[in-house]
Amino acid sequence: MANVTPQFGSIKPSQKQQALETNYLNFTDGSGNDFAQQFLPEIYEQEVERYGNRTLSGFLRMVGAEMPMSSDQVVWSEQNRLHIAYNNVTCTNATTLTFVTGGTGSAFVNNVISVGQTLVVMSPTTGKELKVYVTASTANPTTGVGGATNPAVLTVKPYTQADLGGTVDFVTGTPTNLKIFVYGSEFAKGTTDATLNSVVPSFTQYSNSPIIVKERYQISGSDTAQIGWVEVATEDGTSGYLWYLKAESETRLRFEDYLEMSVIEGELVSGGSTLLSGNNIKGTQGLFSAVKERGNVVNNFSAASGLNDFDSILKNLDTQGAIEENMLFLNRATSLDFDDMLASLSAGAAGGVAYGLFENSEQMALNLGFSGFRRGSYDFYKTDWKYLNDASTRGGMATSSIDGILVPAGTSTVYDQQLGTNIRRPFLHVRYRANQADDRRMKSWITGSVGGAYTSDLDAMQVHFLSERCLVTQAANNFVLFTASV
Repeated sequence: MANVTPQFGSIKPSQKQQALETNYLNFTDGSGNDFAQQFLPEIYEQEVERYGNRTLSGFLRMVGAEMPMSSDQVVWSEQNRLHIAYNNVTCTNATTLTFVTGGTGSAFVNNVISVGQTLVVMSPTTGKELKVYVTASTANPTTGVGGATNPAVLTVKPYTQADLGGTVDFVTGTPTNLKIFVYGSEFAKGTTDATLNSVVPSFTQYSNSPIIVKERYQISGSDTAQIGWVEVATEDGTSGYLWYLKAESETRLRFEDYLEMSVIEGELVSGGSTLLSGNNIKGTQGLFSAVKERGNVVNNFSAASGLNDFDSILKNLDTQGAIEENMLFLNRATSLDFDDMLASLSAGAAGGVAYGLFENSEQMALNLGFSGFRRGSYDFYKTDWKYLNDASTRGGMATSSIDGILVPAGTSTVYDQQLGTNIRRPFLHVRYRANQADDRRMKSWITGSVGGAYTSDLDAMQVHFLSERCLVTQAANNFVLFTASV
């Protein structure tokens, strides 16, 4: 059959499925007698899913929630620390501690420590410490703005030696990096507490604004009439024979990914972006930006350091909220680093393996794509984050600036400015604009003159998508962002 070269018009169909010289069809010679010029060619009806599941969303559905809002801004307050402590205190002489953190025109520390209170004075560099009693306290008279040069000063006397020198010497070299904190107070019999300052509880207020995200799909009226059915299976679970609606469904899936990606990658307009601000483009603070600003960042985590790098993360979590259960969303390289770190340790030496959130069922955790381990008093559940691995986003690069993120599980309690009360919210949650007249969580509508819409003389169908939303990252001090030094 290799020598068969039928001429146009000489082909005769066979009544049976027989390989004869007279019914051979040449598809490739390009001489005008190819089959495609006479009949509709046979095609594979089902698309080949060569990239697997192409959607990237799902991260926020796993760790957060979505809630409506009615304003242009969401404002929340987070508690500050309960106890009184100061860093970078200078020991200027044998009895004096000075709060010097800036020069002329800079803001000095506001001292609230009172006479009669007892302190621990610590040197982070040498490990030395001393318990002292406050005999005099001078608050900074101003914030330092406008040329104030007199910082706050404490006069103290140690309990166990004559002054800040002696056995535990804080005076030598006048160290400037001391830490002090109040652990109590002591007063003589029959005295008043008039010397004690009234310390008003403080909080830090944060806010974020929603952005409007749009997408559109369009197809002409003529193309909607073309018959070209293809059997498809889409990532949202639908399947069947589609043509132009196949493309529309993919536009919808891409838009759903944008809804998540925009609040993860979002940035506020700042610096020299005058063109954006002048066009009312204000941006929104996404997850990565919030953790970089208010959370913890670990550069170049590597299994080569064993548990040293990871234990330093745990020590830092101890100083923050100490949330017991945490989830790790990592790219491939960092996930393998964790696997190598854990593989080098026995389960007993590493504190054992736990599955906490999954009722200690290994199979349940693995079915959800998580592997769990326990270190110290913390449980960690590790999974690969497709968003960091996909070649169309942050994956496929020799070096990536974002390697993964640690997200605390559970909820936090914050004061909601609009509701006027304390509320419990997931650490990560999306707020979208909505009211009784319009729900902007995810809107879609059709315009044009095709597909059931008769809104204009445009001979096409336009499918519009819109959402207005922002991400609230609460207690970002409990998050850890893994980055590379790029």
